[in-house]
Amino acid sequence: MTTQPRIDELKRRHATLDEAIDGETHRPLPDQAAIADMKKQKLKLKEEISEMEHA
Repeated sequence: MTTQPRIDELKRRHATLDEAIDGETHRPLPDQAAIADMKKQKLKLKEEISEMEHA
């Protein structure tokens, strides 16, 4: 897989996680553990995207 399509896929996954976090935080009783896990995944994706864009 070439770099740009991979970056695009990572950005899509990042955006999907962002939407999931937003949805979870607006529930009456948000699952804080799930939110924390999604935020960790999102951070890993952001780091991977950054590395690929600056390589």
